[in-house]
Amino acid sequence: MSSRRLGEIEYASIREIKGPLVIVENTRNVGFDELVEVIGPDGEARLGRVIEATRDYAIVQVFRGTSGLPIEGTRVRSLGEVLEVPVSLDMLGRIFDGMGNPIDGLPRPVPEDFLDVNGSPINPYVRDYPTDFIQTGLSVIDGMNTLVRGQKLPIFSCSGLPHNRVVAQIARQAKLVTGEEFAVILAAMGLKYDEAIFFRRSLEESGAIENAALFLNLADDPVVERIITPRVALTLAEYLAFQHDMHVLVILTDMTNYCEALRELSAARGEVPSRRGYPGYMYTDLATIYERAGRIRGKKGSITQMPVLTMPGDDITHPIPDLTGYITEGQIVFSRELHGRGIYPPVDVLSSLSRLMRDGIGKGKTREDHADVSNQLYAAYARSQEVRELVTIIGESGLSDIDRKYLAFGRLFEKKFLRQGEYEERDIEETLDIAWDVLSVLPEDELTRVRVEYIRKYYRGTALE
Repeated sequence: MSSRRLGEIEYASIREIKGPLVIVENTRNVGFDELVEVIGPDGEARLGRVIEATRDYAIVQVFRGTSGLPIEGTRVRSLGEVLEVPVSLDMLGRIFDGMGNPIDGLPRPVPEDFLDVNGSPINPYVRDYPTDFIQTGLSVIDGMNTLVRGQKLPIFSCSGLPHNRVVAQIARQAKLVTGEEFAVILAAMGLKYDEAIFFRRSLEESGAIENAALFLNLADDPVVERIITPRVALTLAEYLAFQHDMHVLVILTDMTNYCEALRELSAARGEVPSRRGYPGYMYTDLATIYERAGRIRGKKGSITQMPVLTMPGDDITHPIPDLTGYITEGQIVFSRELHGRGIYPPVDVLSSLSRLMRDGIGKGKTREDHADVSNQLYAAYARSQEVRELVTIIGESGLSDIDRKYLAFGRLFEKKFLRQGEYEERDIEETLDIAWDVLSVLPEDELTRVRVEYIRKYYRGTALE
């Protein structure tokens, strides 16, 4: 982090220290989001920023917490600058803490620029529509919930499900089929120590770290740092995308931990809570993060986001997934029931969708039959689930011949298409070929969502057993 220390003013009129917040009275010329130093009686300076400013007082958010700070003898020095992040190309291949400080034992990269951690809003007029396919190597995403360059596509998971394994796999495998320069930035918030080690090893041992940057905020790090971590990661992403023409995938995990930190800070400020105790401005706050994804007309680079959140109580109507769903363009929903049956990745395809998928697939991008195959998979799997429910009532012996075909399809779909190894990477051609193998369990006249020319070209007539 950096400040240019212009117009420094000190205040000793501390009214209250509450959690990570310091309330300063009689402030003048202190602005919202301004960077400050909080100096204890021992002379130790802690960085903070102003999160509320009035004519009579200012509330300062201290990044490293206020533990050991007494009211008497503590001073606040305004620095006259907003929080800035030093950025450079050399940050790729490196591991940082949640504030952007190196934790991999190597020297700090030489900064090429200093950028405002809050970023620069993209003018809606110059936003370009997302239209290009990103291959994650996972059939259930590439084939049925396609990720498009410039999109915001969140993962809705549940506590105890393998979302960390899935996002690590995506970070290792994601690429543009055009071969253009591609980078991954992984920002993890509220991690347990073993989870942080897993992410580091996963990218280092696979070699994917060379085109990636990790920002790791641990569970025992100050809560205020958790608020800054995604913004630091996105500031680097904006620099790589819009100043170096790179295509960047930003993975943010776990946004539930971020929102819990937001709620904790709101409670410390004594704000009136909204739904389930979260602050009423949580929607706006999340939008300031999610809307930093996109493409800009006239610029080659792009930022794509995959936020990950664990739904409290497995409740998709909880405020965090609910508000996230309003801002983003689809969702990938994990299923505890599929996980219990040993299916990885445990994606509930009938609850998932990618709203921009149709614009990123097709001839010249993936394959001509992609859209029809995806539609047919959805329809057939939905029918197979209805048949499964019927089996619980009348038994399998009471099914018609065509219902038995759909039951067989559902089993094969989960076994061959949905289930995939953690270190198994499939390209889009392999994904679509497996889809045709699975669909070929069904009679040809049941493929009502696929054009005749594609059936003639790809239909196998029999499937893998």
